[in-house]
Amino acid sequence: MNATDRTPADLLRSALAADPGRPLVTFYDDATGERVELSVATFANWVAKTANLLQGDLAAEPGDRLALLLPAHWQTAVWLLACSSVGVLADVGGDPADADLVVSGPDTLESARACSGERVALALRPLGGRFPQPPSGFLDYAVEVPGQGDRFAPYAPVDPGAPALAVGGTELTGTELVARAVADARDLGLASGARLLSSRPYDTWDGLSAGLYAPLATGGSVVLCRNLDQLGAGGLEKRVESERVDVGVH
Repeated sequence: MNATDRTPADLLRSALAADPGRPLVTFYDDATGERVELSVATFANWVAKTANLLQGDLAAEPGDRLALLLPAHWQTAVWLLACSSVGVLADVGGDPADADLVVSGPDTLESARACSGERVALALRPLGGRFPQPPSGFLDYAVEVPGQGDRFAPYAPVDPGAPALAVGGTELTGTELVARAVADARDLGLASGARLLSSRPYDTWDGLSAGLYAPLATGGSVVLCRNLDQLGAGGLEKRVESERVDVGVH
């Protein structure tokens, strides 16, 4: 990161300027056997497309609240950074009835219908696949995002002092989020460029920090593991070795 970075979107821009080709997010789902690796450049491209969808097609504005009903997943990480890019408050696990718009996985569609604003659904299928049958009342993210622009510019500058993230009853501004991520990285022993493996869910700050923000703040990368309990005997040790993991949290 740079000393001037005050939002998660700033952290991503610094990572892109420093080394766009290095890995940033490596995602495993041990229930499906899926593995996806995104370089900084590829991740930033997904973020730009999603931010363009958010700002353009969904007409989201700075200060809007987005209920993010998604598990720990690489696409969730993309949405978190897209929200930061636009200035939208990402309310992780938030009440859709209190949100201006909602982004839902396949398991929370019914509760997501309580949102009176725009609704987006993610199938969370391997390779970012679409729903076989689009859910009624929702835009299918996998259908809408590919045609979005590869570069993003916000209509209005993002205020780093505005609320950026809500999770587990805690609300953080962009500046507070970056400061906590940097402190967490130090507490976790993450050196610059370190590779962290996390199986923590995204429903707490600790899970979000280890699974995205702390590695991003230190020029590192994350191996994000979902359903790690379904990995066979000795599998974790092999993954730590093959992925060259420096620090692991569970």
